[in-house]
Amino acid sequence: MPAPKNPFKQALAEGRRQIGCWMSFAEPIVAEVMGTCGFDWLVVDGEHAPNDIRSIRDQLTALAASPSHPVVRVPVGEDWIIKQALDAGAQTVLVPIVESADQARQLVRACRYPPTGVRGVGATAARASRFGSVSEYIQTADQEICLLVQVENRAGMAALDEILTVEGVDGVFIGPADLSTDMGFQGNSAAPEVRAVVADAMARIRAAGKAPGILGTNEEATQAYLEMGAQFLAVGLDVMLLAQTARSLSARWKTA
Repeated sequence: MPAPKNPFKQALAEGRRQIGCWMSFAEPIVAEVMGTCGFDWLVVDGEHAPNDIRSIRDQLTALAASPSHPVVRVPVGEDWIIKQALDAGAQTVLVPIVESADQARQLVRACRYPPTGVRGVGATAARASRFGSVSEYIQTADQEICLLVQVENRAGMAALDEILTVEGVDGVFIGPADLSTDMGFQGNSAAPEVRAVVADAMARIRAAGKAPGILGTNEEATQAYLEMGAQFLAVGLDVMLLAQTARSLSARWKTA
């Protein structure tokens, strides 16, 4: 039995738009709820949310029956955490702060078994192989892993064209908050100068045959990114959705 097909990777390769949402609660019950909402993909955020490998695993388990594809954002682009996320069952990983083609090439190697990569071979004990029941996991896993790299500062933007030449990188995610701050706009990702850089980057990513992605945290930004051609587009965050809805509800009835 081969490794399961990765529908998200296939959708990106076919040029189909994928609408997603961020998950920052680090709780499996929230992931299970989000998995009923109809998103194409959901991010289990290991960079800014209070996740560890156990909570990441638990959220992957909670999403196992959902049509929404889990994307695990690891906290750093290190071989050891990528190995743990893949063994826990992630088929798509998102890596923050990628600044060079050499770094991207090493991330590709971290996602692949030898001899083309450096991923440790411990599949029999891993959730990814259904604890050894996927008999051909090691032979077939590599082609189903989807690697998304985040380009989110000036150094990354300067190296973007070289990063786009790296085989094995499936998509490039633009981080507008980090980028705008690094450009001197202190989180103002709507600044015209920032939007121009984002639009140019998305065009270059598409021209290189890779999928451009981004997160919009309000309707105006999301629409702008949609018009720029974002292919995998996150349209909200679970924490913000709860906070905004709860604050609006409270304000409505306290002033009634």
